Amino acid sequence: MTQIDLAPPASSTQPRTIDTDVAIIGAGPAGLFAAFELGMLRLRAVLIDALQEVGGQCAALYPEKPIYDIPAHPAISGGDLITALERQIAPFDVPRLLSRRVETLTGTQGDFTLTTSAGDTVCARAVVLAAGAGAFGPNRPPLDGLEAFEASGAVQYYVRRREDFRGRSVVIAGGGDSAVDWALALRGIAARIFVVHRRAKFRAAPESLAQLEQAAAAGEVELVVPYQLHGLQGAEGVLSVVEVATLDGEIRRLEADCLLPFFGLSMDLGPIAEWGLALERHHITIDPSRCETNVPGIFAIGDVATYPGKLKLILQGFSEAAMAAHAIHPIVHPDQALHFEYSTSTGVPG
Repeated sequence: MTQIDLAPPASSTQPRTIDTDVAIIGAGPAGLFAAFELGMLRLRAVLIDALQEVGGQCAALYPEKPIYDIPAHPAISGGDLITALERQIAPFDVPRLLSRRVETLTGTQGDFTLTTSAGDTVCARAVVLAAGAGAFGPNRPPLDGLEAFEASGAVQYYVRRREDFRGRSVVIAGGGDSAVDWALALRGIAARIFVVHRRAKFRAAPESLAQLEQAAAAGEVELVVPYQLHGLQGAEGVLSVVEVATLDGEIRRLEADCLLPFFGLSMDLGPIAEWGLALERHHITIDPSRCETNVPGIFAIGDVATYPGKLKLILQGFSEAAMAAHAIHPIVHPDQALHFEYSTSTGVPG
């Protein structure tokens, strides 16, 4: 039996020139699965992403957080999902251009040229945009001295390892799903958990809110409402106190080692917004039957794509990846008929 090397192809930091069938911009779950679907159709692809690793928001924001709506997985962490997707595309030896973003896109269907911030040149017959909602970063609270605490890790916007907070006093600020979910996830790990929100009503899933209320009643978390962040105290990047205040100016001091502000992400499509694509509120409109944009040969899948009835679910991005791959095949091979076959019949192409 032939052994398959499951180690991902190395991503060079040196400028490269690559000729391929499809350039995939974005290496999150949808982009990774697009590489698989293209590989199943014997189409070559390259993955390009601004982050230093594949996985998109799954890897950057919630690698240990469980996801419950992936088919056949009652629960799977973001990190484990990305690992499984990488194993799935391993037979196709897909090149990765990481830690760079696409700066320019020129040409037409069948003959596109892309350049990256690292000086790479990619020639492709078609392009798949799987860029989530573009480049993303946290909305940072306007607090004096914030940068020193960010540099030391006392203020963090993403939780990569829950164990990093064992025995620590943690202040979580925000009223959405991320704040509520991480307050629940850090129970039994952090020594103390404060949840700060400017009003008593949270914006999270009903089941999560019920669990938060139970945790507060049991003394596992303390709800600090209605308050908002006011200031940070400490020295040389070591946090000792998080100050919070009411709208009336009443100040409260919370002894804390770490602050986790969850105020959402700021999204930026970057150069993609200048490529003549039809946009709707920073998302790209597509034909849902084939996931093609208004520019022939350029497709969009996952969170960056929009159309009537669109659901922002990873599983919908997977479906869009399959449809886009089948729509791309005649662009790359216009004289070759594609007969649909199930993977149980074809296996994985060698």
